[in-house]
Amino acid sequence: MIKVGDTLPAATLMEFSEVEGNGCSLGPNPVDVAKATAGKTIALFALPGAFTPTCSAKHVPGYVEKFPELKAAGVDEIWCVSVNDAFVMGAWARDQNTGSKVRMLADGSADFAKATGLTLDLTARGMGLRSNRYSMLIKDGKVANLNVEAPGKFEVSDAATLLAQAKA
Repeated sequence: MIKVGDTLPAATLMEFSEVEGNGCSLGPNPVDVAKATAGKTIALFALPGAFTPTCSAKHVPGYVEKFPELKAAGVDEIWCVSVNDAFVMGAWARDQNTGSKVRMLADGSADFAKATGLTLDLTARGMGLRSNRYSMLIKDGKVANLNVEAPGKFEVSDAATLLAQAKA
């Protein structure tokens, strides 16, 4: 499993763009993790799935709400990563009103989850291999803080915890 001090694994996530602009084409666009984190502080949180109860009711809304405080604490971008396709993540972004506050990034084949060692096998529940619920503060492509949830819990990957770490 990835740990504090490690460099993020080489991976490409996908992001759905609603409108064309800033050189982005419509539809899913690749996000090279190494390039996108270089020289930046990223508040990344990952979760088992879009539109799932805890994720939709607590996890994403918390980061949307704490956006101004995270920015003030030096966070350049907030990323939500889930093992879903980019179209689902785009629809969830609209549903959650994430706007330009939270980048909703798809890890469709769980490649990023596997590379970090943070997978969650929900095959018995009909959901296949997913991402564990966690948050991490990333500074210039390296893990500065990592908060991994115990199974079925939502106690340490919330926006308030990561905000406190960003302020430290």
